[in-house]
Amino acid sequence: MISHVASTAPTTLVITVFSAVYLGMALGRWPGLKIDRTGIAIFGAIVLYASSVVTGAEIVAAIDWPTLFVLFGLMILSSQFAACGFYDWCSARIAATRAGPMVILGLTVAVAGTLSAVLANDVVVFAMTPMLIKGLAARGLDPRPYLIALAGSANAGSAATVIGNPQNILIGQVGSLDFWQFARVCGPPAVFGLAAVFAVVWFLWRRRLAVRPPDAGAITIPPFDRFGVGKAAVATAVLLAMFATPVSHVTSVLMIAAVLLFSRRLATREILTLVDWHLLALFAGLFVVTATLTKTGLPADMLAVARSAGIDFTDLAALLPLTLAGSNSIGNVPTVILLLAVLKDLPTESLYQLAVLSTLAGNLFIVGSLANIIVVERAQQAGVRLGFVEHARCGIPMTLLSMLFAVAWFVGR
Repeated sequence: MISHVASTAPTTLVITVFSAVYLGMALGRWPGLKIDRTGIAIFGAIVLYASSVVTGAEIVAAIDWPTLFVLFGLMILSSQFAACGFYDWCSARIAATRAGPMVILGLTVAVAGTLSAVLANDVVVFAMTPMLIKGLAARGLDPRPYLIALAGSANAGSAATVIGNPQNILIGQVGSLDFWQFARVCGPPAVFGLAAVFAVVWFLWRRRLAVRPPDAGAITIPPFDRFGVGKAAVATAVLLAMFATPVSHVTSVLMIAAVLLFSRRLATREILTLVDWHLLALFAGLFVVTATLTKTGLPADMLAVARSAGIDFTDLAALLPLTLAGSNSIGNVPTVILLLAVLKDLPTESLYQLAVLSTLAGNLFIVGSLANIIVVERAQQAGVRLGFVEHARCGIPMTLLSMLFAVAWFVGR
């Protein structure tokens, strides 16, 4: 990471850039401009480099490359499923079931939550949203409650594993966390979170969900490449097995990615097109901007003041409001990057808590997680508008219920 040399850093410029970047994270873009979160993070890093605040070598040192490599490799794995039509098939099968809306809702929660635990949750919702909307429309069902459930369950399910979402991947790399131990500790709050998503969405939308949909015969189930999906499923199983060995997560994930790219059926371009390069660039830019602020010494000074006031950031009582507020202002990924840059050497238990709380907190509002934003944007492209208030009506109770259980779980451990 960038070294702590406060005297050499133009503090005013660094604070200005940092504030502008994280304001952009909260708003989604700078007012009056088309530049989005990724562009803002990259722009901030470029300004700091062009102003000679950081050197090229310091930028390379600031970026957590192992985290990006793991995220990239998992995107390759998820892209294999997507390119072979697996996500489209799952979404269509959910919508086409002959059961009623309550079962369709339950299937949405279960499938999205399970897939997000072993694959990148952002890729899961990106792939599933359009086909799920298409299938629900063919059944004459309002897609909004199912989309809320899709985003909520993708977030909650991803909390179960160290590879479920970008912030968990980062936390896992920083703390060298074991995959299976992480799942044992964080799995129960994630499962309860899935139950909370289902219960809240069903209760608040029960009148619409009580209407029996027309027959599912109008829905065409798209085919999928059985060989390609089988290859991806075997690769996933092998990857999970490798996580139980001394081989590092980075090496394991990259080896699986290399095997998947070695193909006679899918061109490399097809797979790489499905990789979320914007998310990788967002991470890189935020790493640089956040590390540069750390260089000024201000975060360390603020942390010292907080500790002198009796605030212990390894305590659940401090992490809970911090993650809830941070995730729903600047987003859970930027919040975790910032906290890990400031709070050095967090104990393992605090890292587990940070992973679960920051992930579950992302369900509160649409801006809380990238998965929420992806669902809303993909739905809008399909002609379905999911508003802030509509989401918050479910998001607030599902988040509070799941986070209260998570706190009780960690306290009782």
